[in-house]
Amino acid sequence: MGRIPGVTAAETRERLLRAAADAFAERGYDGTRVADISAAAGVSNGALYAHFGSKADLMVAALRAHGRRMLADLFAADPDRSATDLLLTLGRNLPRPRDAQGNLVVEALVAARRDGEVAGSMRDYLGERADWIAGLVRVAQADGEIDPGVSADALAHFCLLLAMGSALVTCDLHPVDDEEWTALLVRIIAALAPAGGDEAPADPTAQTEATP
Repeated sequence: MGRIPGVTAAETRERLLRAAADAFAERGYDGTRVADISAAAGVSNGALYAHFGSKADLMVAALRAHGRRMLADLFAADPDRSATDLLLTLGRNLPRPRDAQGNLVVEALVAARRDGEVAGSMRDYLGERADWIAGLVRVAQADGEIDPGVSADALAHFCLLLAMGSALVTCDLHPVDDEEWTALLVRIIAALAPAGGDEAPADPTAQTEATP
């Protein structure tokens, strides 16, 4: 199996990313062979390595692709939402059930504890996520929604801790009431507002939801 006739390189890459996400989520990093992924995608091992340098690179690339799809769905639902509303919507979805690919980050975090190559790729991935969140915080600060005295990098790290923690402490292990969780997030975001600002972000309950 080499390149599939009539399938572009971009389509082959997408096949590999989806096959990898399914395999890693189902069998974990150590339990998944490169041959399993290439076979599921319908290509050769050589074709896989033409797109990805290693199994670790492929795993983190699958994480990135899944995150991009989820964010694209979220922005498509309401492209004009404010930065704080976006943060609130992302936060509200954290305790909710995820699909198998949504739990891929757990496998990556576990593998990073044992495998130096995965750890290096995950450092890059988490750095990118933190930079994206920090950029969103800075947009909110420029718009007067968050106090400019708040460290964007520290707040991004806090958000990362929440996201990674929610991937480990799932709703089947420890559920939380959705309304109570949302109320807590609203109060946290309101506390980050500039001094003198008393307008809390709107509750996005009625908005289309997507799991980050």
